[in-house]
This record gives sequence, C-alpha cells and structure tokens, in this order.
Amino acid sequence: MKALILVGGFGTRLRPLTLTVPKPLVEFCNKPMIVHQIEALKAAGVTEVILAINYRPEVMMGFIAEWEPKLGVKIVCSQEKEPMGTAGPLALAKELLDDGSGQPFFVLNSDVVCEYPLKEMLDYHRARGAEATILVTKVDDPSKYGVLIINEYGQVQQFVEKPKEFVGDKINAGIYCCSPKVLERIELRPTSIEKEVFPHVAADGQLYAFTLAGYWMDVGQPKDYLKGLTLHLDSLNIHNPSALYNAAGVSGNVLVAASAKIGADCKIGPDVSIGEGCVIGDGVRLSNCVVMKGVEVGNHTKVDKCIIGWDSKVGNWCRLENQCVLGEDVQVRQELYMNGAVVLPHK
Repeated sequence: MKALILVGGFGTRLRPLTLTVPKPLVEFCNKPMIVHQIEALKAAGVTEVILAINYRPEVMMGFIAEWEPKLGVKIVCSQEKEPMGTAGPLALAKELLDDGSGQPFFVLNSDVVCEYPLKEMLDYHRARGAEATILVTKVDDPSKYGVLIINEYGQVQQFVEKPKEFVGDKINAGIYCCSPKVLERIELRPTSIEKEVFPHVAADGQLYAFTLAGYWMDVGQPKDYLKGLTLHLDSLNIHNPSALYNAAGVSGNVLVAASAKIGADCKIGPDVSIGEGCVIGDGVRLSNCVVMKGVEVGNHTKVDKCIIGWDSKVGNWCRLENQCVLGEDVQVRQELYMNGAVVLPHK
C-alpha cells in the first residue's frame, strides 16, 4: 500500500525555523514532523511513501538517506517544477500511486498532527466502497473554517466556506484515503483537491467523512505548533506515559531526549520538549516551550511559550516569553529579556 505526503510548501509561517530545513523536517517532539506521519502510515500497512517536493529537494534527499533504513519504509520523491497545489501532485505521481492493484492510498498534508487513526479510516473507506474519504475533526468555532455537511450515512453532501450561521462543526483535517479512480478526475496542473476535485466526488455520492477521535492541530505556525505540543504530550500521557520524563522539579507532561543534561534545582513543565544533546543549566525554568537539538540554556534563565532552534545558546539570567522563535545557532547574551522576538539563524 502507498501514501503521498504533500511537502511542497515554503513554510513561510514557521520561519525562521524553515530557513534551515523544509517545514516537514522541523522537529516536533524530538522527531521531524514527517516521521510521526510515516510511522503511523507504516503501522496502517503502508510500504511505500511518496514525498511531493518542491522546496530544497537536496535536503529532502538527505532526509530519505538517513531515515529510510531507520523507518523500514520505502521513501521516494516526486518533484514539482512549480507549486502544484494539493491535487496537482497526485496527477504528477499517478504512475507511482496507481500500480494496477486497485489498492487505495493515503494523502496527507505534512503539517497535520493527530493520533492518526489510519487503519480504522482505511477499513471505513473500504467498507463503503468510497472513491475518497476525508478525515474530519470537530471544532468549537466552525465560522473560521470550511465546514463539511455530512448525512447520517457519512456521505459528504456539501462544503460551506466560513459559514456565518451554524451548519455543522466538522472540518477537513487534511488527511485523505483515496481509491485510484479519483486520479482520473485530476489534471496535470496546479489545482486544489478540496475545491476542484472533492466537490465533484461528493456530487456523485462517492465522498465520505471519517470523524477523528482525539486531538488534531495544523502546526504550520508557532502559536499552533506550541498548542500542538500540548495536545501531543497529553496524548502521550494517555497512550504511552513511559515516554515522558519524570524527575524532581518536573510538573505536567515533559519530553526529554536521552542525551540531554539538566542541571540542579530546575523547574520544568508543563508542556516542554527538550531535544538531543541539550544542556540545561542550574535553576532554569522552562514551561510551554520547545528546546531543539544541541541548545544550551544558561543558569537561572526562564523560557515560557517559546521555540529555541537548533544549536542556539541562551545566556544566564535571561527571560524569553510570548512566542519568541529563535532560528538555528542564535546567541542570546546574558541577562536579556526577549518578548515575542523572532530571530534569524546565526545571529
């Protein structure tokens, strides 16, 4: 079975992190975002993953060389010469996706994190003989999204963009299960699967919705990335609590890589991820934040609601808060206060 992951975007909303690597390779809870997805796809029976790439292909090829043997899944690239939207990449990779077996395949947006109920979604898709099935999630305020109108049988009947009156509370979660037949509807040009393909599938009564249980977040911008961290760590606490860090001074859900070093008298948590090779000084306070691989945090520094990029160094007695995002290899001098700062790499 095969899957296609849409990784072609420039990731501008997640800069400065995406100035170092493409968005799918930015670490999320100590793994590249895309690795969480590939692991879930493998668990659902996928043996080959196609990456639809456009931005920095040489970096993506390096990722494949490193991670393909680790994950035990064949990973290949389908390179766009121009941005192809969310449907064009399927037409470009048609020969890779449709091997004549009639097997359905998955399509995923690379910046979506959830509990990935892909096996259940596949069973649901097959049981209904659907041409396409959309993973949907419930939201509190549907007026900000495109809402799906779904009948009692799970068929999608209509799409309503940012409704002013309540018509439903289920939105597209950015993960699809498709039968090869859907490829016949897609032209080889930049096109949107949500706006130009799925409405026609729905009109033919062949589009279904599978409702996601559990959390969902598009982590394509810092505010949502940090919210996604909280949701993911909550999920880990329920399903795999042994993966979380537990020590004196820790409160709430905290993820710490095995090679990280944490000093004395620290207070860490809730909702913190600390990457490989990090060195956290004495008396440090970390909360609602991500500290990526190779970062050093000086003594008595406080970090709250921030993302610190790879190999950065934060001095002693600093205070970072309110969604600061530091790029790769940023040097923060001692005793600095940073509020909502965005700092480019190597500064």
